[in-house]
Amino acid sequence: MPGDPDPYFDEAEAEEHELTGGGTARVFRIGQTVRKPVMPWSPAVHRLLDHLERQGFEGAPSAHGTDEHGRTILTYLAGDVGNYPLPDAVRSGQALATSARLLRRYHDATTGLAQHPGSDWQFDALAPVEVICHGDFAPYNCVFSGERAVGLIDFDAARPGPRAWDLAYALYRYAPLTHPDNHDGWGTTERQAYRAREFLDAYGCTREERQSVMDMAAPRLESLADFMRQGAAAGDENFRRHIEEGHLALYVRDIDYIRDHVEVWARLAL
Repeated sequence: MPGDPDPYFDEAEAEEHELTGGGTARVFRIGQTVRKPVMPWSPAVHRLLDHLERQGFEGAPSAHGTDEHGRTILTYLAGDVGNYPLPDAVRSGQALATSARLLRRYHDATTGLAQHPGSDWQFDALAPVEVICHGDFAPYNCVFSGERAVGLIDFDAARPGPRAWDLAYALYRYAPLTHPDNHDGWGTTERQAYRAREFLDAYGCTREERQSVMDMAAPRLESLADFMRQGAAAGDENFRRHIEEGHLALYVRDIDYIRDHVEVWARLAL
């Protein structure tokens, strides 16, 4: 609670270091903790993190109330976050497979909470509710030890929904399903399709699940583009700046690219 002594604060490690990575909120590290702003959906996120801890999922931070500045206190996960431009280690086949297995373990750990998820998430639930989606599963929200994905951070976009919602966005970022002119992407269309299949196989998808994920790929990215437009229209300066910098145009081009190569992606379900 605000004003209570902070058991995770060490006077010897009192210096704050701002963490970077492209998010819209300012996040700081103090010692072995992370401090970030409290948001209206923070109670839902903390409920999720508490649930993951009870389930024995070790790849997520623990929540420990708030500090004297009213910021959320989270444990710091040691390792390297996959920020862009992605290093070779995060582009590797091992990083791809271990990220997929991390997502599967996370999803499986949330099935109980998904039965009674509450309604205080940032985003509304999506049918069918199978898990608590992370909502932004990408290298920049994964923690790596060398080429192995060992942790998952930033659950602000979490919401009840189908596994395919997270898997579709994961493929966009990890395959990656990007137009050749997108500087965050790499590889030919065929190489991207191969990596997408490798990710889905490492996750453990059935043929039907692979098909549902590929059907979700373009709509998932369209929802992100719409979210950016709506945020900018509502006066959010971060979204306005991102649009001016060309991020929205990249997403729109990537959506067209995904739709233009639907036959290539469809072969993943065979």
